[in-house]
Amino acid sequence: MTDIEISRNSNKKSIIDIGKKIGLKKNDLELYGNYKAKIKHIGTRKKQAKLILVTAISPTPMGEGKTTVSIGLGDALNALGKKIIIALREPSMGPVFGMKGGATGGGYSQVVPMEDINLHFTGDFHAITSANNLISAAIDNHIYFGNSLDIQHVLFKRCLDVNDRALRDVDLGTRHDSFTITSACEVMALFCLATSLDDLREKLGNIIVGTNSKGEYVYVRDLHIEGSLVALLKDAMMPNLVQTLENTPTLIHGGPFANIAHGCNSIIATKTAMSYADYVVTEAGFGADLGAEKFLDIKCRLGGLKPHAVVLVATIKAMKYHGGVPKDQVFEKNNEALEKGFANLDKHYENLKRYGVNVVVCLNKFNTDTDEEIELVRKHAEKMGYTFTVSSAYADGGKGAIDLANKILEAPKSKFKVLYKLDSPIESKVRKICKTIYGAKTIHFSKLAKEKIEDIKKNGLADLPICIAKTQYSLSDDPKKLGVPKDFEVTVRDVQLYNGAGIITVLLGDIMTMPGLSRKPNAELIDVIDGNIVNLS
Repeated sequence: MTDIEISRNSNKKSIIDIGKKIGLKKNDLELYGNYKAKIKHIGTRKKQAKLILVTAISPTPMGEGKTTVSIGLGDALNALGKKIIIALREPSMGPVFGMKGGATGGGYSQVVPMEDINLHFTGDFHAITSANNLISAAIDNHIYFGNSLDIQHVLFKRCLDVNDRALRDVDLGTRHDSFTITSACEVMALFCLATSLDDLREKLGNIIVGTNSKGEYVYVRDLHIEGSLVALLKDAMMPNLVQTLENTPTLIHGGPFANIAHGCNSIIATKTAMSYADYVVTEAGFGADLGAEKFLDIKCRLGGLKPHAVVLVATIKAMKYHGGVPKDQVFEKNNEALEKGFANLDKHYENLKRYGVNVVVCLNKFNTDTDEEIELVRKHAEKMGYTFTVSSAYADGGKGAIDLANKILEAPKSKFKVLYKLDSPIESKVRKICKTIYGAKTIHFSKLAKEKIEDIKKNGLADLPICIAKTQYSLSDDPKKLGVPKDFEVTVRDVQLYNGAGIITVLLGDIMTMPGLSRKPNAELIDVIDGNIVNLS
């Protein structure tokens, strides 16, 4: 059966019953039908859960299955009798209708209802898009009616939750501008980092909308629209409760991209899960150089979180790809390329250990993997001293990740630490990430980037975490440099102060904040036949 057929034929329980498993009463839930609900209240239990992050080696265009492993691990912990909640991001409709597809897991390791989650779900993305664009409308309306704030250069962009390359350059009549995709916008970033409605209001007010003729920042709070923005986002701020195929409670909330934004689900959802469970499994987007680094250096720092363990997902096809095998040949036997690709795994493992966390290397098994290939990976892991396991959660559900769950349960207490200090100069923080995590030899800052960094310093806003936007396919800023590139230079093209979110976004290379559709996007395949959605995966 296809993923959507497996999802549709699953034995779902009432969302009220799923809530009861973690101590929630019906009155604690805002119901969206039988299988979706929003949680009204964050728990107050003093004992906090052990937090487990799932990340991966550098990905391929084919996907590595972090979500599948995350769900499988959650189901395995549930099967072992542990009080577990999974906390994931919401899928963006950009990838759903683009090349990547949905983000609800796969096979027998999925969250349901799959169609709802991958499409409109509970409307959170629409609320974030609307709030973002209300800010843009208020900016242009203010300028139209006299511009008493003296806004000379608008820095805030409109957004849309679809891939649309035509919106990279738009003529607004009074100026040229560009859209960003909703998952990369600042409202999404701050939404996922806010800890309450009051904190959300403050963060929204701190968004920089532009500069005046003196070069001073103008803020959203100067437009006096924070109340309307909070009204738009009030319901969206409540985490969404769903379930896995094996009825494990799952929170899905927020959806920033990891190659552009911080790539983590909301702090509110994570803390809600941690207050109701003993173990929480979460994930961060793309490879460990992107999602995990941002989870550890941004989300954990700002949210006061300390991860217990990190699962580093690897696949045989990805290691072959990083060993030099073309995409259309990764399922062919090539042990030499597989062994060469181990270097990418080793680099990500080394990076994660810098944070003082327990790391479990998990090979996500595909039906195309041979016993010989799996044994090669196992022997390499033993040689390197890695804690290693194989997950077959895609085919076997939770029972395919029992060994992974046991290794997480056996992990000792971690000694978590961040990579850099916030009061270090912006350039030093960028160099620390690029040299230590990516392995860059030199970092070049463009003239524009240097000017923006000086503006940030002049306004006293330099002591913020760094959020680097770059290609997900390489440790460098060049997607063609696979494996573990050496002696490379990265170029800081632009710097954007996301003051509302409390981060400084640094754009490397040619990264785009509005993706385009592929030549044959999924939008050409998805349809509704006899009332059922087809080809959604």
